[in-house]
Amino acid sequence: MSHIAIPIPNMYGQQEIEVHVTINGLKQQLHYKVELFYWENCVNPKAHRADCISEMLAHHDPEWTVYYIGAPTDEFVPITFVKNESRSLIRQAMV
Repeated sequence: MSHIAIPIPNMYGQQEIEVHVTINGLKQQLHYKVELFYWENCVNPKAHRADCISEMLAHHDPEWTVYYIGAPTDEFVPITFVKNESRSLIRQAMV
């Protein structure tokens, strides 16, 4: 599967991203969202950060799957999700 990078404006908080693509005449729509997970929201903020991310994701909307975990800062970690219906399209493209 090929990849392209699409710059999006830096905005804090949740960002919902809808991408419409046409490849060889076939139109597809992909849905992503980026959320910032703040370390202070961990039940045990002194725990290992990987455990903290796992804890925060355990309560996340099951219609979205983690696609990419960004570079953490001292305050938060940005996580990109792909909607499950879009994930199916991505999987088909990889075959």
